[in-house]
Amino acid sequence: MFVNLPVADLKTSVDFFTALGFEFDPKFTDENATAITVGENAVVMLLVKGFFQGFTKKEITDARASTETIIAVSADSREDVDDLVDKALASGGSASNEPMEGPGMYGRSFQDPDGHLWEVVYMDIEAMDGLRDDG
Repeated sequence: MFVNLPVADLKTSVDFFTALGFEFDPKFTDENATAITVGENAVVMLLVKGFFQGFTKKEITDARASTETIIAVSADSREDVDDLVDKALASGGSASNEPMEGPGMYGRSFQDPDGHLWEVVYMDIEAMDGLRDDG
């Protein structure tokens, strides 16, 4: 899956996501775009706004003012959730919602420098399965 996001300044976005520990695919990187590998079959393409505009006839939404999507990534533990979100906040991201916590689940969110919303979620599948088995 490829998710495409418009960005105002590609270098600022690359610096931000590099600080979070993400890697980029050089095959999909040039002055107009880069590809963040977020999973085995998941890539987030960061496209400079002018280049992004070439793929749509619609107006590009200002993600600081309105929301069209929320990108969610999974983490292996609660600590990994906190680590990634804390890195985002320390690297120029901004806080989004309050932490989410429920049986078998923990998540936090942040906004990247362009205002796109990101959620980082840990799910303890065994704990969630136990809830379904008991209920």
